[in-house]
Amino acid sequence: MLARLKTTGPDLNSRKGTIVNDLLDTLERAPSEEVGALPVPEWYRGAVVLAEETEMFAGMATRDRDPSKALHVRAVPTPEVGPDEVLVAVMASSINYNTVWSAIFEPMPTFGFLSRYGASVPGARKHDQPYHVVGSDLSGVVLRTGVAVRNVKPGDRVVAHCLNVELTEPEGHADSMLDPEQRIWGFETNYGGLGELALVKANQLMPKPRHLSWEEAAVSGLVHSTAYRQLVSPNGARMKQGDVVLIWGAAGGLGSYATQLVLNGGGIPVCVVSSERKAELVRSMGAELVIDRRAAGLEFWSDEHTPNPREWKRFGGLVRDLTGGDDPDIVFEHPGRETFGASVYVARRGGTIVTCASTSGYDHVYDNRHLWMRLKRIVGTHFANYREAWEANRLIARGMVHPTVSAVYKLDETGTAVSKVHANRHDGKVGVLCLAPSPGLGVEDHEMRARYEKQINLFR
Repeated sequence: MLARLKTTGPDLNSRKGTIVNDLLDTLERAPSEEVGALPVPEWYRGAVVLAEETEMFAGMATRDRDPSKALHVRAVPTPEVGPDEVLVAVMASSINYNTVWSAIFEPMPTFGFLSRYGASVPGARKHDQPYHVVGSDLSGVVLRTGVAVRNVKPGDRVVAHCLNVELTEPEGHADSMLDPEQRIWGFETNYGGLGELALVKANQLMPKPRHLSWEEAAVSGLVHSTAYRQLVSPNGARMKQGDVVLIWGAAGGLGSYATQLVLNGGGIPVCVVSSERKAELVRSMGAELVIDRRAAGLEFWSDEHTPNPREWKRFGGLVRDLTGGDDPDIVFEHPGRETFGASVYVARRGGTIVTCASTSGYDHVYDNRHLWMRLKRIVGTHFANYREAWEANRLIARGMVHPTVSAVYKLDETGTAVSKVHANRHDGKVGVLCLAPSPGLGVEDHEMRARYEKQINLFR
């Protein structure tokens, strides 16, 4: 039973097999009321960064920092469950770029986030620790609920989105992303998804899609919800049928979901990738217009400090060649510094550049004449509110959007998985097994899965 997780010390590795086997047996066979009666372990294993190591990469360029050196899988005390919180047994999680940032301590160490959270929100002091359990996705089973929780119960199979909000101020009630106390769980809060247990707010949880395995269900929460808000939501670009949408990194985590959303919504994706193998991946999803930027030799910077507008223009010509002369109505931006100048240039007159991140650097450079004289818009978006995340999850649960898992690692291999994402040596999404002992477990609706098996495994 789960009680075997209990220990008086932090060395849980020798007992991992027994823990997993007993826990899975209990969760698969026992009714919900028995799950709720299981003793909660005093310790659990999680992937952490440490406050004492925040200077380990001082003076090193971003590309030279190795996340695997800063990420450690070790035992941490199980946090107390607050009134509006839920403790989840995590079957699987995934790697997002915010975990890369956490593990290379850029643009700043996350411990400042934890300290401010602990000081500003009643009951959040437990997040301010010298360790940070990272990770902003999960699929798993509810173990405990706080006294004020009404939407889930022990035994429920769930996935989580990563928006942590307090909603005590009026600003957040039209759009919870505008809440003054809005944070990203597992990045700006502690006890994230890359562990055997995780602590979330009750309003982060959604039903697990029944036709997916644990690792397939775990990978979509952050990136799909983010892409949904960027493209579909009134808070983003308001994509409509027939829109030409330029998608950077179309075979990656965000881009692979953006491509599906554009195709589903009657748009025309122009997919930018970095290899012929990735080009074939996006074509297999149904995209027809693809630019391999490496094969095209596109270099948007003459040197580290000097953008190259001639390459912006050449890139715009490649887009027009594919579209029959149309410029993009929407540019789906997330690389940031490396591509932002080109994005502003190629968007059509009156078009929209919608940006959610800056994985290549947040100090953007662009020619503002192309923005103001051609009446373009830059829209900033950041993750998604609960409604947007719920709608995105509903698309997956109905088989209209599919997870793009390309590789699955064990919890002990989290450092390796994060390093691959940092180096862009991955396609789609990278999953991590936490309590699940092997891939493929957790499927409940086998009939539905059989209908979509090919699409689900497209990136494998």
